[in-house]
Amino acid sequence: MSEDFLLLNPGPVPLSDAVRRAMDEPMVSHRSDAFEAVYERAQDGLAYVFTQSTPEGSTTGTGTPLVLNGTATMGMEMAVANLTDDDSEVVALVNGKFGRRFKRIADRHARVTPVEVEWGQSFDLEAVDDAITDETDVVTVVHNETSTGLLNPVREVGDIAREHDALFVVDGVTSIGGDEFRIDDWNVDVAITDGQKALAAPPGISALFVTDRAVERADGESAPFYEDMDWHLRKADQHQTPFTSAVPLFRALAVAVEEIEAEGMPDRIARHREQARAFREGFAALGLAGFPDADGPTELSNTLTAIALPETIRSDAGAFFDAVDERNVSISGGQAHLGGEIFRVSNMGNLTSEQVVRGVRTVGEALGDVGVECDVDAGVAAARDQLD
Repeated sequence: MSEDFLLLNPGPVPLSDAVRRAMDEPMVSHRSDAFEAVYERAQDGLAYVFTQSTPEGSTTGTGTPLVLNGTATMGMEMAVANLTDDDSEVVALVNGKFGRRFKRIADRHARVTPVEVEWGQSFDLEAVDDAITDETDVVTVVHNETSTGLLNPVREVGDIAREHDALFVVDGVTSIGGDEFRIDDWNVDVAITDGQKALAAPPGISALFVTDRAVERADGESAPFYEDMDWHLRKADQHQTPFTSAVPLFRALAVAVEEIEAEGMPDRIARHREQARAFREGFAALGLAGFPDADGPTELSNTLTAIALPETIRSDAGAFFDAVDERNVSISGGQAHLGGEIFRVSNMGNLTSEQVVRGVRTVGEALGDVGVECDVDAGVAAARDQLD
């Protein structure tokens, strides 16, 4: 008998039974007291996640969490569109797909000065320092680059942005809720995350954390009608959104962030880091090489792992992914030009140790099916050695 389906993609991630049940409750009006109570629960939980995502559980900032009827791409555009106009300069850091997306969004609203390196490479902080000047209005960066499995140096970039009084907007989509994130210590003015990632909520809902410094500079009139930050902030004071809310998704998000608070961010961060080490060590014991270059100020992600496919199977990588699918496990390949060159697995959300071990075992068995020699038992043992 086959094992239960295991979703190891870097979003959407598996949902708890309680989160799924929350979406099945009877419908209510998005202007009702019942909905406002749900929104308030989601806001309170998000405030905890955004401001207390530290290994020691300390509070790192103040501001307002906004829940958005859309994925994090909406949040990325809301941040840029409300903080810039045609005469503004945005310095956009790009070393992967989602850094590139931030740049493409900024291109539609402002003048963009990119700082680009190859996907999977570290940023040269001297080049970043040269690009950000007193004329820079906004700096954008992806904290955890999902396409390559790298943690970018947000603290260092935030220091440079603040030296020049530029607003600092950070995509924390695959780090917030699973790894360390510091609003004040890293000089973050706007942080963005997504329900379907480390928060372990359904896709289609996201969140923004806006500091007072960003609110003072925001201009909703310059933004798309649906993404007017001023309007969203006013309605959030009433535990509402400006337009019709996706009631089942808000309910699910409220439960998901309450589950995070119940676990506690210090324990959640420690668990994600432990599981990431287990994936890395397990795959290394299978004879696989990690993909990204973590030299310099960049570190390996603690919420997803990117691994280079053996060269012998890159010409027919589909056979490997089919062999994984046959074992009722779902993982992701590379994006854009990395398709066929890497695979990616997530440990975001609420995976168990046994699910992580199963992921390593499945990859090893699938490699064997396509002719790659590897010691599956060694991979499993190496992963278990990292897990409590």
